[in-house]
Amino acid sequence: QVRLVESGGGLVQAGGSLRLSCAASGSIFSIGDMGWFRQAPGEQRERVAQITGGGSTVYADSVKGRFTISRDNAKNTAYLQMTSLKPEDTAVYYCNANIDYSRHYYANFWGQGTQVTVSS
Repeated sequence: QVRLVESGGGLVQAGGSLRLSCAASGSIFSIGDMGWFRQAPGEQRERVAQITGGGSTVYADSVKGRFTISRDNAKNTAYLQMTSLKPEDTAVYYCNANIDYSRHYYANFWGQGTQVTVSS
């Protein structure tokens, strides 16, 4: 069974920084794309950043230049370094990954989410 567990959320003042981590565990043969999404109250879930297995990245326009996604393939872990945080970044942040869990059978997995609150 595959699990994604996020950590690192919390309360921070505007202009501050946080680093989120997403650790994958269980039956894992390889991990493809990993990404971070967020969902604010009353809003749809949106993609924040994504990274391929080879390290290529893509960001939402709203976070470009402030957030950095990275991954450590040896640890099956993805990170989201968030700087210059704004109140509008307040949301539950979810990790997402495409994981080969049974030799060439990929499935999409979600973590349980971690709350990020930015005070003004």
